[in-house]
Amino acid sequence: MFRALYTSATGMEAQKLVVDVTANNLANVNTNGFKRSHVDFADLLYVTQRQAGTEVAAGQQAPTGLQVGSGVRAVGTTKLFTAGSPEATGNPLDVAIQGEGFLRVTLPNGADRYTRDGALRIDSQGRIVTGDGLLLADGLNIDEGVTNISIGRDGTVSGIQGDDGTTVNIGQIQLSRFPNPAGLSSEGGNLYAETEASGIAVQGIPEQNGLGSLLQGHLEKSNVEVVTELVQLITAQRAYEVNSRAIRAADEMLSVSRELVR
Repeated sequence: MFRALYTSATGMEAQKLVVDVTANNLANVNTNGFKRSHVDFADLLYVTQRQAGTEVAAGQQAPTGLQVGSGVRAVGTTKLFTAGSPEATGNPLDVAIQGEGFLRVTLPNGADRYTRDGALRIDSQGRIVTGDGLLLADGLNIDEGVTNISIGRDGTVSGIQGDDGTTVNIGQIQLSRFPNPAGLSSEGGNLYAETEASGIAVQGIPEQNGLGSLLQGHLEKSNVEVVTELVQLITAQRAYEVNSRAIRAADEMLSVSRELVR
C-alpha cells in the first residue's frame, strides 16, 4: 500500500505536466508558425517478486511472473511539425513555408537560429528582418526606391525600380532542413536552435531536394487544434482525479490496518 501512494503520486505529476504542455499549446493557438507539443511517457522500474517460468513444484513452471510497477515518468516533449494552414495577409514581405524547411536568422552575437515565422519586415537600413529585428541570414537588402517586392515560390526576391519599371534582382531566400526537426531546441520568440539531436542544418533553395516552397503574402498559422487540446485537457484532468482516488483508497486501507492492531 505504501508503494501505491508513491506510484499514484508519479501519475499525478505526469498529468500535471500534460496540463502544463497543453496550456502552452492553447496559449499559442494564434502564434505564427507555432508547432504543438505532446508529452511522451514510459513506465518506471518493476519490482519482480517472481520471474515467469519459475519452478513452483516438481515439473511445474509458473506461466506468468509476479511484477509490480513503480509508476510513470516523462520521457520528453515532442514537437509535431505538421503544417499549419496559410492565412492571407496582403503584406508582400510575409511568406508561408509550404512543406519542410526553416528560415535562418542571425542573432546579434552572430549565432544562427531557425524559424517558421515568415512575418518579414524592412529595417531603417533596407535590410530584411524578422518582427523582432533579427537579420535574415541570406543578407537581403532592398535599395531605396525599389517597389512591388515579389517573392517567388523558389525564394527568388525581385522588385521594380525607377519610373521605367526596371526589374531588379534583390537576392535569394534559402531554407534549412534537419534530419530530426523534433530534436531542435525551442528558444522562444518563434526561434529554434540546432542541437546534436537535431543534426546539422542543410541549406538549400526552396522546392529543391525535398524543401518546401514559399507563398508570398501569407503566414503559416499555428498547427494547434483547440478541440484536440481541450480533449487532452479533460483526459489529463480525469487521470489526475483517478490517481488521487488511488491515493485515497490506499490511505483508507492503511487506516483499516491500523485499527486492526488496536
